[in-house]
Amino acid sequence: MSELISREAYVKRFDRFLDEKKMRKTPERFAILKRILSFQSHFTIESLMQSMEEDSFHVSRATLYNTIQLLVEAQLVRRHVFEGLQVQYEKAGATPHSHLICTSCGKVKEVRDANFISYMNARKFTAFTTDFYSLYVYGTCSTCARKMKKRKALNS
Repeated sequence: MSELISREAYVKRFDRFLDEKKMRKTPERFAILKRILSFQSHFTIESLMQSMEEDSFHVSRATLYNTIQLLVEAQLVRRHVFEGLQVQYEKAGATPHSHLICTSCGKVKEVRDANFISYMNARKFTAFTTDFYSLYVYGTCSTCARKMKKRKALNS
């Protein structure tokens, strides 16, 4: 999906998905989707729930988990399992990007590398069609590196 997909296109795609699965089109499911579309970066179930509560829209944790699973199946949301962190999600359709994960503080940063994107777009795999890709790079962010350096200097 392209990053330029409109909110309406996401809603229509979810509507079609629910029709195909013969599932109910509840206001809660669409409210959750619309809230997800307002996020500019990764989110967790907790941050999604908190965001909805702040607007006085209460949904149960079970409804959130079940709806997120449907949105993942519909390929409208992507699930990320970063080592040592809570499961995080992001709306599908963003331009291809990699994730830099700090093993010290857990911060996740998205990076877009034109050379890597070109390489992956040109890459063909035998008996396999690529829908999307995600690269996770683990290391230490500059903030944590400075803190470690400072601590090391104080202990010397």
